Amino acid sequence: MKYPLMKNNFNSDDLDAVKSLLSQKDPILTNGPKVRDFEKKWSEWLGVKFSVFVNSGSSANLLSMSALKIDNPNGGEVIVPPFTWVSDIASVIQTGFTPVFADINLKTLGMDTEKILEKVNPNTKAVFLSHIQGFNALTDKLINELKKRKIPLIEDVCESHGASHKNKKVGSIGWTSNFSFYYAHHMSTIEGGMVCTNDDKTYENLRMLRSHGMVREINNINYQSKFEKEYPDLNPKFIFSFPAYNFRNTEIGAVLGISQLDRLDKNVKKRNENLFYFLEKLNKNLYQTNFELNGCSNYALNLILNHPDKTLMSKITKNLDDSEIEFRIGSAGGGNQLRQPYLKNFLKQNEHLNYPNTEHIHFFGMYIGNYPELSFQDIDFITDKLNV
Repeated sequence: MKYPLMKNNFNSDDLDAVKSLLSQKDPILTNGPKVRDFEKKWSEWLGVKFSVFVNSGSSANLLSMSALKIDNPNGGEVIVPPFTWVSDIASVIQTGFTPVFADINLKTLGMDTEKILEKVNPNTKAVFLSHIQGFNALTDKLINELKKRKIPLIEDVCESHGASHKNKKVGSIGWTSNFSFYYAHHMSTIEGGMVCTNDDKTYENLRMLRSHGMVREINNINYQSKFEKEYPDLNPKFIFSFPAYNFRNTEIGAVLGISQLDRLDKNVKKRNENLFYFLEKLNKNLYQTNFELNGCSNYALNLILNHPDKTLMSKITKNLDDSEIEFRIGSAGGGNQLRQPYLKNFLKQNEHLNYPNTEHIHFFGMYIGNYPELSFQDIDFITDKLNV
């Protein structure tokens, strides 16, 4: 592809950092001091107390939900978007909760605050909010209502590193937040992710859940001693608190993350400049351009038709194919997750039709790549092919 979804997310500085690690005599390569250093630097950048480096954004989602299950062993309902990545909803199901869906706001691509609050009830255990493709999906009303009702907010920030709400980075506001460092995202550790929180006990639970449930992963001595006193017949090095996972990442991933974090803010700035120019050049009669741009950290250039038009959609996709411009129809996660086979046993017949904004994007939305190397001249070429 002449214009792929992502290009050159690793540079010579990143590779030199890895070479330096590997050139050491007998280097530690599994989870070690570089991982702890990356977690500390990431926490400082995001503005949170704690971060836990894992092997993917999907693992981050599952850890957040597993931590929620510790506090809610009998399960309950979790409000999730129908327009998101599969692992957000799958992690809810995998941990024994029931997903409840709320349609999105087309200006933010995240769940609509009013739709969320309509679904809140005494059995709601959390709201799992996705910040889609760099747009901030939070509102003051949602934050205040959830706080008032003591409902945890879980933020999926996998596509939105650096987005903000009222001068606070998204991912620093909820009970937990989840990030992905997959190759195509704002920064990459090849595969990788991060779970973040300001809650001390949740942090310790996340550390245990990441590594087989081992109590020796706990940093807080008092919390660790509690387990050791309760189970005196067990070797303190091998007390397994929960039926957990091995989601650890490596020193190589951490070294890449530390290197990439140094230029993340600069890359976010360039991505946003590309987005603003793209929206300026796009034909407003054909495409939605009135996104909520305050606090955005663009991941991909969105194309959403103002009106359903299969003929126009076919013409646009042909132009993109002919011009070697990579795209994804349905946008994030392929569109309406409620149409997917993994949910067929959880939904009423034709329930996917109850989410009209998500349905519209499923058929008449797509995205193309945005990355720092993309120039305004490139965007001129791309929009020329789009403004049919």
